[in-house]
Amino acid sequence: MKDLRYLEDVSSLALDEEKCIGCSLCTEVCPQAVFEMRQSKANIVDFNACMECGACVNNCPSGAISVSPGVG
Repeated sequence: MKDLRYLEDVSSLALDEEKCIGCSLCTEVCPQAVFEMRQSKANIVDFNACMECGACVNNCPSGAISVSPGVG
């Protein structure tokens, strides 16, 4: 999916690493592979690939991820 790109630097995606509990659900549900796990925490590895679909937000049990679809 790396061929599909969103507009550069406009995504509203945000990750609060303090709230992340390391469940890795974001890495499983993101269709664009925006996240990866590092030291038992989620990290944004491809911010500009985020298409603001909200799958990560809807599956994050700790509320560590936010995105406002349609804003970016």
